[in-house]
Amino acid sequence: MDPPVIALAPVVVTATRTAQPVNTLPVAATVFTAADLRASPALALDDTLRTAPAFSLFRRSGSLTANPTAQGVSLRGLGPSGASRSLVLLDGVPLNDPFGGWVAWTKLPKLSIAAAEIVPGGGSSVWGNASLGGTVQLLTTPPSGRHGTAEVLVGDFNTRGAELAATTSSADDRHSATVDAAAFASAGAYLLRNPGAIDRRADLDYQRTQATLRNTLTASIDLTLTARLYAEERGNGTPLQRNATDERFISATLANSPAKADASPVAWTAVTYLQDQSFASFFSAVNAARTAETPASNQYDVPATALGTGATATWGTPADEAITTVGLDARHVYGETREAFLFSVPLNDFTRDRRAGGEQTFAGVFARHEHQLGSTLRASGGARVDYWETTQGFRREQDTQSGALTLDQAFATQGGTEFSPALGLVWQPTAELRARATAYQAFRVPTLNEYYRPFRVGAVTTQANPTLSPEALTGYETGFDLARPEAPLGASVTAFVNELHNAVTNVTLAANTRERRNLDHVRVAGVETSLRARPHAALTLTAAHLFTDARVSNPGPSAPAALDGNRLAQVPRHTVTTGATWSAPWELELTAQARWMSAAYEDDENTLRLEPAATVDFGVSRRFGRRWEGVIAIENVFDTEVETGRTATGSVSIAPPRWSRVGLRYGW
Repeated sequence: MDPPVIALAPVVVTATRTAQPVNTLPVAATVFTAADLRASPALALDDTLRTAPAFSLFRRSGSLTANPTAQGVSLRGLGPSGASRSLVLLDGVPLNDPFGGWVAWTKLPKLSIAAAEIVPGGGSSVWGNASLGGTVQLLTTPPSGRHGTAEVLVGDFNTRGAELAATTSSADDRHSATVDAAAFASAGAYLLRNPGAIDRRADLDYQRTQATLRNTLTASIDLTLTARLYAEERGNGTPLQRNATDERFISATLANSPAKADASPVAWTAVTYLQDQSFASFFSAVNAARTAETPASNQYDVPATALGTGATATWGTPADEAITTVGLDARHVYGETREAFLFSVPLNDFTRDRRAGGEQTFAGVFARHEHQLGSTLRASGGARVDYWETTQGFRREQDTQSGALTLDQAFATQGGTEFSPALGLVWQPTAELRARATAYQAFRVPTLNEYYRPFRVGAVTTQANPTLSPEALTGYETGFDLARPEAPLGASVTAFVNELHNAVTNVTLAANTRERRNLDHVRVAGVETSLRARPHAALTLTAAHLFTDARVSNPGPSAPAALDGNRLAQVPRHTVTTGATWSAPWELELTAQARWMSAAYEDDENTLRLEPAATVDFGVSRRFGRRWEGVIAIENVFDTEVETGRTATGSVSIAPPRWSRVGLRYGW
């Protein structure tokens, strides 16, 4: 008889900015362990996170084929936008692009990630701006000891990649270093249902190197330094449409651990970071027969920098009657777009040059307190106050032939103060059952890209809007969690309502013209359900369902009245995920995952329907001795066609077809 499995509640950092067991939180949280991430048959990290139905990118395609500007995160259907209404963090530092808010998922050091945490909704508003839709945090393993993993892979579409993560330490473990380096290339798949003579595969090539140094300054205080270099280049389906991203990043973190000898009873962390990034992208218009393309714009440089700092201190532990956390943070962003547009066929060149951008500053303080009200009831309350300012906004355009200015605009400074409170209750009448409820408010200031940069995709031009107002969210959720470690069995149900005011969206004004505008009110309500069972020590089964009703409930004066009642673009009403992991005989590990999405709409007018789709992924791995492991994985096993976009002219974009690979890992 197998011994009983005792499942301890996972520890979550993201919801409160301090480590707490998930069963003490008034919000729902999903935690992926390193073992979960390692076992996933998905090649891209964001595709692994999609096994949580609340998580998706702007479109149905993943980061290996999606344009970087479409890689913003949507949680529970709140904020399907390339800009992302959700905050993505790596070890407490924002990953969102400083200029546009999207996320470059390929920059993440996959082999060094110890856990991934997803907290949907504004219940994680302790992070301030950009966490309105929720927060996703990736946590790396702190350097310690001497160990490493090397991995190589080859697959369909001439895919090949290699990654190395290695850690070394001094004899007393006071000084440690980890290096994570990766190189990846793929010819990619076609992005259209019916590709024409001009269409090409969406190729991808990236390299990254991240180094982390940890030094023990005293018995309880560590200093951690991290530096990252990253470069990516990809094609977007035609010879001209290509983009590239480069990033340089450095951070320093001081942390005190009360668990160590001679430590202060206060747990505290202080961090500062600098992110310097550039982006380039070329856009074109393709004729109806898809035999030729004409340049539309050349976004040849988008320099952006973000400088930030923050500090958090916590008194008490989850075992205490009370916990108090306070903190502050600040972030300054500069970014602009430099692009050529208005292509002249006779001149075979662009005739206009545009520069547009500005600066943003955010500064906030927050406090949160939890208190045990009785043996079964725990209450929490917190508030955050943020000051924000957008300055130096400009847009200049000039004739490339004469050098004469054709447009010279300077935009007024905008700013304000935002208050984000949160209240929560957790009732745990038994060790197995937990009921929770929370209410919160959160906000998001539009990105510099949304304020100042117009863009064109195909025949459709979307105008920027420097008068956009910040988005504001009021949310409520309640639910229960059942955990029976002795069975073991787990179940969770969460009902939520999010009222989003001043939602920024691309509003259709004419056949080929859109503009970013605020919608007065958007309502996103639904139910999220998950089940987890382990009928045998070697077998784990999971199933989850997300029902989301995301609609415009009041367009307001700046948008057409016809949008009233329309569903938000790219949000399906139903998402279902299932999974199974089996530790089979002969040291085999088998993993299967499936995801089904109901129909959604491509556009705000709900005229371009994306059909339902189901995909299945499968992976198998086998150990050879203590150090070697072979991996075979197949994504989209049944070669299902998944629609990711649709145009009024009938062009349909699709996600990659079946994609197989084999890999070999070596660990020490």
